[in-house]
Amino acid sequence: MEDENSMHPSQSKTSSMSTESKVYEQFILRIRKISLSNARFVSSPCQFPAIEDRDTAYSSSTQGCVLMKHVTSRSISFVCLWGLLFIAATLPAMAQQSGDSSTATANSANLPDNPAPNPAISVTGQQTKRILFVIPNFRSVSVDQVLPPQSPKEKFKLMIQESFDYSSFIYVGVLAGAADIQKSYPEFGDGADAYGRYYWHGFADNLSGNFFTEAALPVLTHEDPRYYTLGRGGVVKRTIYSISRLAITRSDLTATNAAHNTLNISEIVGNGAAAGISGLYYPSKYRTWTKTGQKWILQIGLDGASNIVKEFWPDINHYVFRGSN
Repeated sequence: MEDENSMHPSQSKTSSMSTESKVYEQFILRIRKISLSNARFVSSPCQFPAIEDRDTAYSSSTQGCVLMKHVTSRSISFVCLWGLLFIAATLPAMAQQSGDSSTATANSANLPDNPAPNPAISVTGQQTKRILFVIPNFRSVSVDQVLPPQSPKEKFKLMIQESFDYSSFIYVGVLAGAADIQKSYPEFGDGADAYGRYYWHGFADNLSGNFFTEAALPVLTHEDPRYYTLGRGGVVKRTIYSISRLAITRSDLTATNAAHNTLNISEIVGNGAAAGISGLYYPSKYRTWTKTGQKWILQIGLDGASNIVKEFWPDINHYVFRGSN
């Protein structure tokens, strides 16, 4: 009995340590669960089951509170960090989306081909069907005028108007007279017969050029052969714009009001085809690649000059002729 009683304190101490170990293990498990779930701790006193050893209990509870505060701090930092990362990842995308939307709106409003009206800027004059009664101007579209895409039939009709209107015959006659005076083709001779040769060659050039640039190729490439007047800005800006229309035009594959620029294949390739075909009815010495290329470039240059005249014609007609032309 003495032995049993003498062993009793150690057994009690062992039992106390076992209880403390279980409590501590429960505490660690709780900490792990909290860490894994990233839960936020609520500030409250740390409470543990009663432990006989007050010193050990106090030490355990103190360590537990420190660990709880540490884990709580890490949990809060973890959540804040992911929040900041989420915001950092989201804000640029939102800013880019907002920027793209505003940029698209600004670009749509600033496109030279976009016919959307801007009442803040005054525009004087509108396009007429003819310039000074002698230059056909059926392809020109007035500022802010909204037109649907042309059908193939409408493109061929436009080509016929540009080629067979009375103003077109006058225009060809003026060019033929200038070529006759300069003796561009000495083989044509002199006098009325020479002028007749210049005239029908010029008319054939004009007809073939209009056929390819205003009808045949625009139908195949779905391009709009019309000239959309800019009508705003300074002289330099509008001149650059009119010349740029030699390489840029509108596409038929877009809805009305949605100006979509595309390469002006009809202008470039069409004039090249017309220059190549002209070798069939000009003297043989002008059928070389060099002469054909020169004629090609010359025709594109004439179209560029024509675009400049079309761009500023509404202003000239308004201020000089008071819109009577």
